Amino acid sequence: MYTVSDLRIARNVEFPDTLRIARARSLPNLGPRLLFFSGGSALNEIARVLKLYTHNSIHLITPFDSGGSSQVLRDAFEMPAVGDLRSRLMALADESVLGQPDIFRLFSYRFPKVASPAALDDEFTTLMDGRHRLMKAVSQPMRSLILSQLKVFAANRPTDFDLTGASVGNLILAGGYLGHDRALEPVLFLMSKMVEVQGIVRAIVDRNLDIAAELQDGTVIPTQRLITGKEVPPITSPIREVFLSDGGARLTDEDVPLPKRNRKLIGQADLICYPPGSLFTSLIANLLPKGVGRAVAARNVPKIYLPSLGFDPECHGMTLSDQVSAILAALMADAGAECPVTDLVSVILCDSDTFDAQEASRLKTRFGLTVMPLPLRKAEDPSRYDPEKVSEALISLT
Repeated sequence: MYTVSDLRIARNVEFPDTLRIARARSLPNLGPRLLFFSGGSALNEIARVLKLYTHNSIHLITPFDSGGSSQVLRDAFEMPAVGDLRSRLMALADESVLGQPDIFRLFSYRFPKVASPAALDDEFTTLMDGRHRLMKAVSQPMRSLILSQLKVFAANRPTDFDLTGASVGNLILAGGYLGHDRALEPVLFLMSKMVEVQGIVRAIVDRNLDIAAELQDGTVIPTQRLITGKEVPPITSPIREVFLSDGGARLTDEDVPLPKRNRKLIGQADLICYPPGSLFTSLIANLLPKGVGRAVAARNVPKIYLPSLGFDPECHGMTLSDQVSAILAALMADAGAECPVTDLVSVILCDSDTFDAQEASRLKTRFGLTVMPLPLRKAEDPSRYDPEKVSEALISLT
């Protein structure tokens, strides 16, 4: 008979922890399970380097993107956004000669942004009949597997579907989604195997939903694209709250439960990271389904917030304390207001050069949280994290 103990063991952490880092680099297939709630492309550079330390990272991705080629597919097929899922799969793919570099190049290819519809259709035809240089480079039986997904896409493609700038990987995911009873999990699994993904990538929920925001001035912004401030002018009032919607109708967390398979992954994590990226549409969007907050609180592992270095248009007028407060509010909506803060966030990592002692004091007073400054950003580009330094810091904390 087994019993569960409340015993907690603490240890001193060294940065970098050379022993843990060396162990991870020598045996990445046995590396720790670092779980990230993310979306967008902000984490992709770190994910590429993280493969050197662990092949067991877990990435729960928001499928609510409403911009670019993902939105074209959403409009055509009423499906979740797959662009962020594809880009994370590619970031974690084995890009060595031991992987599938030909398939990687095919999945990463985009149709030209400047070409006539006839030229785009002609190029698509060469993909379908195997004459395209990227398709010809893929050996059998992988080529047949890929073409079977593309054929489903082609059979369901609306006559006015615009291929301008479309990602071939996204089209393959769309075909697989339609060919597997409108489910993402089977085609994500298949694509992971095709490119030897060194980690796990899943949508936080397999639903075609939108993320919406209510601003403090009362304005409601209905979609992700209009919130981010990247394709349209940025918001001019702070965000009061974000929520999920379906066809414009606001949903509660009860309407969007966390799938059991994702709850299980959270329960297996050796470290949970709230990574850099758009605060609300990439990070907090993943925390909204019912069950996320409780699953995080139940897992006794380090829970790290790594805030963005660059300017985030979604954080209008927000301090670091405000950002932490927004993350905690989303988690406590499910875990309960009585949940100890440290069950949801353990430590805030920040770059040494951006460390603000006054803000750190406020975070300690307000939430009991410690801000840990480390040299984490690139010397040649201070607006971006150094992927190796971040990977080694996270490995050191496991």
